[in-house]
Amino acid sequence: MASDQAVKTNVKMHHLRATPETSHWGFLDAKLKPVLTIKSGERVVIDTVSGNPEMMPPPNLGMPVLPEQTEIHQKVPKGTGNHLFTGPIYVEGAEPGDVLEVSILDIEMRQDWGWNIFRGLVGTIPEDYPYYRIIHIPLDRKTNTATMPWGLKIPTRPFFGQLAVAPRPEYGRQNSKEPREFGGNMDCKELVAGSKVYLPVWTKGALFSTGDGHAAQGDGEVCGTAIETALTGTFEFNVRKDLKWRMPHAESPTHFITLGLDVDLDDAAAQALRAMIDWLVEMLNISRDHAYSFCSFVVDLHVTQTVNNVKGVHAMIEKKLIGKA
Repeated sequence: MASDQAVKTNVKMHHLRATPETSHWGFLDAKLKPVLTIKSGERVVIDTVSGNPEMMPPPNLGMPVLPEQTEIHQKVPKGTGNHLFTGPIYVEGAEPGDVLEVSILDIEMRQDWGWNIFRGLVGTIPEDYPYYRIIHIPLDRKTNTATMPWGLKIPTRPFFGQLAVAPRPEYGRQNSKEPREFGGNMDCKELVAGSKVYLPVWTKGALFSTGDGHAAQGDGEVCGTAIETALTGTFEFNVRKDLKWRMPHAESPTHFITLGLDVDLDDAAAQALRAMIDWLVEMLNISRDHAYSFCSFVVDLHVTQTVNNVKGVHAMIEKKLIGKA
């Protein structure tokens, strides 16, 4: 990542701050007006905020709320979902049928606390926890740790749960909860700094938005939320005319990743596996039956999340195993 940034010293940089004018809340829509227009190959530092008013910590905890978050709560109309987005960004040259390559160059936590809730009738085992609970969790940005209510410290590994282009125009306004072919609430913990996500473009300019910052999350996000927090990310955007993927793909620093998204977890797994087979056939120039067997040897299927109505499975293969590291 550092060498990539060093080579591209003349790339134009933008800074997109989280304000009422640059935020939308709880939905994605191809009709949203862009708040920033960039050229392919340019970079944007994007500030995000996280959480509804009722999720903010009480004053006695000594966890200050970002001033722009309060202003966004007061001035931005809320949609049907709970996610706060910064965007959308219009990328010149992006057309339906293209793929937007989003390189995540850096991620930083913006505050020293995060929140976690579960609600009655929501989550992986809602019948076991039929009530609402919220906790606020201290974050140490120097040591990259989060302190649990019982004192245990765990490492933070920040990533953006929401990485989205606009949905197909014919879909109309979409709830921010369900991830689909446009990306959105994928909640894939592998997409840390140094990763790339490839999002199929469904409308002119792509209209990229992000938010839903996570300080730490396990595969599954089983109670419905991670350690949710405000993040700043540095992104580079490139329009890819050579890729024809119709579902999100990704790369972490160490793995190639395909994503399956479906209300049925088995179908999501099959979708992720088929996409990985297609990618291996292309990368290695091997037959599909060889690729299917090869996946059984070296590809791991992970449950991305089970709590967003549309469930996620991601398939992963180490780059070094196929000489692509």
